[in-house]
Amino acid sequence: LFRSPKRTQASLGSGFIIDAEKGLVVTNHHVVADADEINIILQDNNTITAKLIGTDPKTDLAVLQIPTDKYPLKAVVFGDSDAMRVGDPVLAIGNPFGLGGTVTSGIISARARNINAGPYDDFIQTDAAINRGNSGGPMFNLRGEVIGVNTAIFSPTGGSVGIGFAIPSQLAKTVVSQISQYGTTRRGWIGVRIQQVTPDIAESLGLGKARGALVASVAERGPSAAAEIQPGDVILSFNGKDIPEMSRLPRVVAETEVGAEVPVVVWRKGETLSKVLKIGSLEKAEKEGTLEGRRAEDGAPAKDGEGQVLGMTLGNMSPALRQQFGLAKKTQGVVVTDVTSGSDAADKNIKAGDVLMELNQRPVTTAAEVLELIAAARRQGRKTVLMLVDSKGDLRFIALSLEEAKAEKKPPAPPPAPKKK
Repeated sequence: LFRSPKRTQASLGSGFIIDAEKGLVVTNHHVVADADEINIILQDNNTITAKLIGTDPKTDLAVLQIPTDKYPLKAVVFGDSDAMRVGDPVLAIGNPFGLGGTVTSGIISARARNINAGPYDDFIQTDAAINRGNSGGPMFNLRGEVIGVNTAIFSPTGGSVGIGFAIPSQLAKTVVSQISQYGTTRRGWIGVRIQQVTPDIAESLGLGKARGALVASVAERGPSAAAEIQPGDVILSFNGKDIPEMSRLPRVVAETEVGAEVPVVVWRKGETLSKVLKIGSLEKAEKEGTLEGRRAEDGAPAKDGEGQVLGMTLGNMSPALRQQFGLAKKTQGVVVTDVTSGSDAADKNIKAGDVLMELNQRPVTTAAEVLELIAAARRQGRKTVLMLVDSKGDLRFIALSLEEAKAEKKPPAPPPAPKKK
């Protein structure tokens, strides 16, 4: 038998010193992830071994520490990325392909880009050339302040095509400060699962313009439950900051100090309500397993019955339906037993076995209740109805159009049997 020799892999990246007295260096998490040894080459080509202080995979940031007594160090300072605008000139510095310190220039092409890299995506997009090896390097404004951490590129070839992404300094400063002080992050947590407010959902809630973050579920022992925030609420403002879209809320919450009491404005049943919420710890919640949200409300067992509306065939909860669709004993509501192909329900990915728990923010336990609430929405001139749907434990709000319902007709009665003559 022959044993193949152990292969040593090396990765290249960039970084920058943010504290010369403590020897703190910022780079990307993916540059140093799983590294056995980290070596830093300074601007004067001296090589020094670094110690990993901590990393944050969710934002792809890492903090290293190097000795301060061997070589003179010079630190850079963070600037305000929120003050930057599309079209502003920027400089990117890094170590592309291991060539050494390289400066490229460009402009900010876009802000608040979501590239599905993590839960707090808020990238600055630039056309400054960023290539392999630039990851972790600084992006400067023309005042010499770091307003971004170069992190990723979009490229079909592997090289720069003028689409690069940097973590904004306002996000990086908070994460770097926490890692430097505690060795890990300390993010705020409010104990909700949220989803995007679509125009259809906004109309069904009487909200007007689509905005805010829709609460799909609330953790039973979480801060939101203590503040009496409910599933179906739309969070419009958090700690004095407007929430124009769902993706804004996780970032604002994460940046809020654990233990702080903050004002929250929600939209509920046609009116705005003000709440005060005490921020919890995300890391503690993850450790204790309290992240999962509770259902909106548990309904009472339903009687036998069925109905058909909005492209869905509905059945009251029963032991037979529980067994047929594998529904848990604690699941309550009205069961979708069939969905008409091409209907709005089918387009919104409602499937047989899903359970309707609420309609227009009212708990439902029978098909008759669903039909009555839809009829009431029609009488009020509503264009959509909002449903809370349980899909195998995954709760989500779905707005269905009533336009299609107007065209629905009951199937014609069978013709009378011919009379004998």
